Amino acid sequence: MKIEKGEGRTILLVSPHADDPAFFLGGTIALWAEMGWRIVCVRVTDDRWDSHGLTEAQTIKNNTEQLHAAAAVLGISEIVELGYNTDVLGDVSEVALREKIIRMIRTYKPYALVSFDPFSMYGEDNEDHLVVAKACNEAFWTSQFDLHHPEHFADGLEPHGCFERWYFGRRLTEITHVVDVSSVLDKKVRAAQCHVTMMLNYANQLVMQARTAGKKAPLAEDAVSSGDPSRMIDLFIRRGSEATGSRYSLSAAEEFRIIRFGGLSALLED
Repeated sequence: MKIEKGEGRTILLVSPHADDPAFFLGGTIALWAEMGWRIVCVRVTDDRWDSHGLTEAQTIKNNTEQLHAAAAVLGISEIVELGYNTDVLGDVSEVALREKIIRMIRTYKPYALVSFDPFSMYGEDNEDHLVVAKACNEAFWTSQFDLHHPEHFADGLEPHGCFERWYFGRRLTEITHVVDVSSVLDKKVRAAQCHVTMMLNYANQLVMQARTAGKKAPLAEDAVSSGDPSRMIDLFIRRGSEATGSRYSLSAAEEFRIIRFGGLSALLED
């Protein structure tokens, strides 16, 4: 599919963690920005524990700064922080989280709401992804109801209906649209490479896993020893994007499940 012109419209992307936008849909975000869309990214957690060898305060600082750097590369217009602790959203009230997302929808009035798909094919090993996906899925509907959180209306907000729902994930149960990101693959790589702190932590995890099996992971080991995960990130992003593209005879691609107008577009007239 081709990304259409934004014409001043807004995309609301709800992301559990700082690195999710660049890694999962960085190419599509870059294309939205190029086509004039306003992209608002809501980060749900503060990623306070996603580091290796740093204090909690330094981890929060680094990951926030690196999110803003990646956002600048991709063309994200605004970042909203909800500030939840990372990796424990399973303990959070989904209704309370949903209320915050409803408020964001009513505040920014997006054309499309974008989040993880709660029904990914192979399941999801990160509970934060699932919790945010489920909360977004319901917020999409309940943001339109005037009996849901009427306290918002005292702040000048009103019910709002998003026209499109974009789902992404590790592997989607249903793929309805494929975006050719060949022209912005380098930009996606550069944005992902901003997330040094989180990716050094991931590299350290890979080294530990390999060690358990009595094996080596040279690329991850090099990242940890040098403090520079850029080569590893470049490999991950290019290999993943190109593998997706190869399924559609494209050089690089990203996959989505998109629902427009609740699947009832036949009822629409211009």
